[in-house]
Amino acid sequence: VIGVVIGKTDVRSFPDRKNIGTERYTFNFTIRDSPACFINVQAWGREEYIRSLSESFRVGDCVTIENPLIQSKEAEKEEKFNPITPSGYKLLLSENHSVVKTSSCSNTDTRLLSLLHLPVRDPQDYYSLGDIVANGQSLHGRVLNVLAAVMSVSE
Repeated sequence: VIGVVIGKTDVRSFPDRKNIGTERYTFNFTIRDSPACFINVQAWGREEYIRSLSESFRVGDCVTIENPLIQSKEAEKEEKFNPITPSGYKLLLSENHSVVKTSSCSNTDTRLLSLLHLPVRDPQDYYSLGDIVANGQSLHGRVLNVLAAVMSVSE
C-alpha cells in the first residue's frame, strides 16, 4: 500500500496482559491514496520498534507499507480515537512481518501530495466556526465535526 500520511497520533504504552510487569507500545496513523480512499494503520510492538517507526515519518510524508495484517475494524471502538474511514478495515503493523518505507511525495507521486489538503469528512457533514457562533445554544451538548484553518501560530 502506498499513500500519504494525513494524520498521526503520539506513541502510547499499555500494560501487557500476557507478560505482567511489561508494557506494549502503539501509535496510529492514517494514510490516503485517493480522494475517496483512506485507512487507519495501527502499529504495536516493543518500545524501541514503535518509537523508531513513529519518528521515521511525519504527516505529509509518503509511505509504502509492506505485509500489513488486514483486520476488520470495530466501528464504535475504533472511531472514537481515529478518523472515521470509508473502509471496513484497518491495517495492523507487526515488528516481525511488516515494513514501512518512507519517501518524499514529490519523488513518489505528486498527485498524492494534493490529497493531504482534502477534508476526510463529507462536505455536508461539518460546521463552520461561523455556524457554531451563530447557533451555539441549539448545538449545546452535540458532537460536531468542524472544518477550520489555522491562520497563525504564536506563543
